[in-house]
Order: sequence, then C-alpha cells, then structure tokens
Amino acid sequence: MNEVHILLVEDNEGDIILTTEAFKDMQLDNKISVVRDGEEALRFLKKQDEYASADTPQLILMDINLPGIDGKQLLEIIKKDEDLKEIPVVMLTCSDADADISECYDKHVNWYITKPIDYEKYTKVMHEIEAFYVSFVPYHKTAKH
Repeated sequence: MNEVHILLVEDNEGDIILTTEAFKDMQLDNKISVVRDGEEALRFLKKQDEYASADTPQLILMDINLPGIDGKQLLEIIKKDEDLKEIPVVMLTCSDADADISECYDKHVNWYITKPIDYEKYTKVMHEIEAFYVSFVPYHKTAKH
C-alpha cells in the first residue's frame, strides 16, 4: 500500500505525542502532518503560505476544541469545499456530549471517536482508525493535488 498522508489537527501536545506514537506501530506506511488550530489547518489544506507545497492528506484527524476556528466549524468548511469534501474526517475528541456528536454527524463527519485516557486503549483506537481508513478509502477517490 502507498504511503497514507494523515493531517492531525490538535492543539494539545500530549495528544499529539500519543497519536503519533500510536501510529508508529501501524501496518500503514503513514506520514503525519500536525497543525495546531483551525486557521493553520485551512492554510495547510488550501496550500497557502508556508504550506504551498504540502501534499493533500488522505485522512484528517481533528479535535473539536481548537483555538480560533474550532473543529466543528472546520469540519463544516471542509465538507462544503469541492476540493476537500471527499477527504475522510475523523473527529477524535474528549467530548462525549450528545449535542457535539449529533452536530458533527449533521456536518458529515465520517467518524466520531471519544479519546480514551489510557494509552493501551488509545492505541487500540488508532488501530480502529487504521482499519476504517483501509476499508473506507478504496471507495473514495484519493486526493493527489
């Protein structure tokens, strides 16, 4: 399988480390790009400024609670953009509020996951995301802009 480019949109340094470490043990050949807020994610996705030569990710993992443009707003922007809407988005967040979950699915998130606190469970979630990607993406066009 070709390299999978994942965009992680996360402002918590601990969660960034947990996620990147968990993905290191995967069978996917992956590249993880990290941005720390919604505005930076948009610049990355739209290849603006310092991200002019960035590859389009094939999977986006994001938190709801981001500074500036939050995860729900960013999700809505991505899913309404003709160039970005086909990229699978996984909301990986601490919020288990029914209102957040419902709103994200209304905005066409592909999967909503509440972050486990335990590292072993977190790693298991990363494996589930890997399985999701492998099963989901072949049915959608892979963005190579």
